[in-house]
Amino acid sequence: MKETMMPIAVIGLGEAGSRYATALAAAGHETAGFDPGPVATPVGVHRAAHLADAVRDAELVLLLTSASMSVRLATQARPDLAPGTCWADLTAASPATMTEAAEVFAGAPVSFADVAILGTVPLTGARTAVVVSGPGGPAVAGVLRGLGAPVELLTSPAGAAAVRKLLRSVLMKPLALVICEAVEAARAAGCEEWMREQITDQLGADGPVMIDRFLTGTWQHAERRSAEMRATVGYLDSLGVPSEMSSASEQALLRLIRRRS
Repeated sequence: MKETMMPIAVIGLGEAGSRYATALAAAGHETAGFDPGPVATPVGVHRAAHLADAVRDAELVLLLTSASMSVRLATQARPDLAPGTCWADLTAASPATMTEAAEVFAGAPVSFADVAILGTVPLTGARTAVVVSGPGGPAVAGVLRGLGAPVELLTSPAGAAAVRKLLRSVLMKPLALVICEAVEAARAAGCEEWMREQITDQLGADGPVMIDRFLTGTWQHAERRSAEMRATVGYLDSLGVPSEMSSASEQALLRLIRRRS
């Protein structure tokens, strides 16, 4: 069955947003983009000068900004969204923030979807696996599956997908930091290539790519990831679950931020 093309807006054209916008345009969707920063406009994307101009005619809006902008941009965009629009939040916002963003649209003829990205978008682009929850889940799931993404659709309110992302962070963020520390130590000892081979043996065929991504991404996104780990620790505390490793990961990321500044 052929996928239905639709007008889609992508808010945030940075590292992840630009890849989603490019894929949507290439798939034939009428794609508008908005980003106030000095970032490039993806091929095939109409760059709007204002948020309202980007979302006004969209049937689906994908929000790919920092999590701190989640509620604010939802609030700003609400008056300009057409009835029946789906607002999909793909930020790394906490479950509580996702719930708050969903409440912005309470009483409005707009559906909300909480979308948790579970992989590395710079490596797999719009084909990166996601978990989706909230009433707008089926709409965004259909579009992302059309781009080749594995989608787990939850029959749960907004915030449930964000919970899955935090739980995955308990595994992935400490793993990335352990690999960074191991490579840095091996480099100082003069045997970095040997260490990379050891890590690759454990990670499998994708090991070399994952190592490089962990090394660059951990530094590049230390601020965002420290905030994510702070939210993770808070969530584990609410469950009554020990969080020593997640807390240590947050502190390690904060140390990287201090070293970089």
